[in-house]
Amino acid sequence: MLFKLSLSNIRKSLRDYAIYFFTLIIGVSIFYVFNAIGGQAAMMKVTESRYDIIQLLSTSLSGVSVFVAGVLGLLIVYASRFLIKRRSKEFALYMMLGMGKGRISAILLLETLLIGIGSLLVGLLAGIGLSQLMSALVANLFEADMTAYRFSISGEAIGKTILYFAVMYLVVMLFNSAVVTRMKLIDLLHSDKRSEQVRLKNPLLCIIIFLLSAAALAYAYYQVGWNAGALTQQKALICIAMGCVSTFFVFWSVSGMFLRIIMSVRNVYHKGLNSFTFRQISSKVNTMVFSMTVICLMLFVTICALCSSFSVRNSLNSNLKEFCAADCELNATQIITDENDKIQYICHDAEELFAASGLSLTDSFREYVHFASYADPAFTLRTVLGDTMEEAMQLAPLLRYDDPREIVSVSDYNAVCKLYGKDTVTLSSDEYILLCNYKNQQNLFNKVLADRPDMTVFGKTLHARYDCCQDGFIDIGAQAMNLGVFIVPDDAVDPACKAIDYVIGNYQADTEEERSAVRTDLKAWCETAQQTWQDAHPGEEIIIAFNTKSDIYESAISLGAIVTFLGLYIGLVFLIACGAILSLKELSESVDSIGRYEMLRKIGAEERDLSASMFRQTGLFFLLPLILACIHSVFGLRFASTVLESIGTQQVGASMTATVIIILLIYGGYFLITYFCSRGIVKERK
Repeated sequence: MLFKLSLSNIRKSLRDYAIYFFTLIIGVSIFYVFNAIGGQAAMMKVTESRYDIIQLLSTSLSGVSVFVAGVLGLLIVYASRFLIKRRSKEFALYMMLGMGKGRISAILLLETLLIGIGSLLVGLLAGIGLSQLMSALVANLFEADMTAYRFSISGEAIGKTILYFAVMYLVVMLFNSAVVTRMKLIDLLHSDKRSEQVRLKNPLLCIIIFLLSAAALAYAYYQVGWNAGALTQQKALICIAMGCVSTFFVFWSVSGMFLRIIMSVRNVYHKGLNSFTFRQISSKVNTMVFSMTVICLMLFVTICALCSSFSVRNSLNSNLKEFCAADCELNATQIITDENDKIQYICHDAEELFAASGLSLTDSFREYVHFASYADPAFTLRTVLGDTMEEAMQLAPLLRYDDPREIVSVSDYNAVCKLYGKDTVTLSSDEYILLCNYKNQQNLFNKVLADRPDMTVFGKTLHARYDCCQDGFIDIGAQAMNLGVFIVPDDAVDPACKAIDYVIGNYQADTEEERSAVRTDLKAWCETAQQTWQDAHPGEEIIIAFNTKSDIYESAISLGAIVTFLGLYIGLVFLIACGAILSLKELSESVDSIGRYEMLRKIGAEERDLSASMFRQTGLFFLLPLILACIHSVFGLRFASTVLESIGTQQVGASMTATVIIILLIYGGYFLITYFCSRGIVKERK
């Protein structure tokens, strides 16, 4: 009997459950998709190291899933409140007919169980389908071979999804039971008569608070957008706190000013149903100032997380092609620090180090360059910066200003350029060029080079060829991380002051298997050469660093994938949370407003006008937090660009298209479902 009644109630209230189903299905499918990534990797042909990275990503996503489950659990509880409120009259009828609260709780329990099973099944089916598309993204991120890939279902992800959502539904059942036990018949009968009152706030106070909040936001925007280099951790936290508090007061003041401003424009306020529409909107915003603040901040985090994560991935892809232009790089040197914490370099020829162990280094390369950089103890960062030293120390207090700067002869640098396929440079006998592509350091050096200052290197005075840093690099890498290398004429260097020995080249290999074999041999040889030298020089240490394109790619792929998936996962969940909270609040308000719409019909309002009023209310309700979140995001992304540029990531805004599409699909989807459901609710008693 109870089962039939529960099933009948679900069929009858299917429209009311639309948002509930939509949220659960999206939540289940996203939960499954991101937890199935590890299982999909087993179907792809990837290297062992990349498989380990995928497992690390899977572990990270599993950890985040606990947080996601908490967010979705709160959403389900919040949705249950709406559904119970929506059915107040129904529960009142049950109680008037003599049904006990225990039986009502049992009905709700069965309904929750049936809805849970249904949403789990549909969500899992959708998730399994979407996970096949996600596998293409995984393959793209990890450059995997999908020839052996087959349609796959992750039993582990299904089990985890069922477990997490079973716990959520259990919490919902307990919540529903607690709500039912506190129900009073009189409250249920008059639930539609109680609604929030529109309290008109002091307009002058609202204007003052709005202006103060706008000023505080402007200050925070300036600090993070145009003064980010001077931001300390404490200042950054202050700006974040100011942004959060100011957002709250913006909504508080707008909720007080909105109706006053509209009422003052009489030809707008008294047109059609505008007076009713704007009073409804004002009432909703008045009762949701804190919720609007939280939703706005969550949307802000979503926009920034999605844009930044996509940008990191895109930039890493382009940067790898530009900055990792050779198969490997080997450095050999000794670094000695004296009692004054000053560094001294002692260069060791890499070929000689290998030869001492009976190994031939250069036989492994099809093409290579072998050269040394130089260091003049008197030519330090402090001497280079000159009058800008004080400013530099404020911006970057941790830099080692008394360490010698790296110097490379122009012929050696041009040899590296030819290997990398870059343009070579020319220098007169008394000129120098400063190469730097690390953004923060570039800004410092450009201020120095603006006047084309002379520099003294190994006792020879050289003039700046350019009035700014030139883009270039020596070391292979995944990002623009050259902190500054001086290119000088060949006759300006002192052969006795060699600092670091470089060997950069491309393997003598044609296939990936051959490259892997050469790479493995060279790594082992580096360890052998280092150990042989240290055995011959007890108590001393030498550095033989070996960096390969393969290792750089693996590291970059790992970073790009983890950032992309975590950003996407958190962004999607936050977006779902925002849409669901707004939808449920709007639907709840629609239930409370049924009587108002009936009254409007009685005084002659047309159905078309009522639908238009509902559309405007729902649209503005969804737009208000999104508009302020977008304004926050303009400056937040500017700050993100500044931070990400320091690791070589650029064009954060270029990822905006994908972010906009995601927001339109999910947030816009919630808006449309909310509008149609709200319109259906107010039409019921037509």
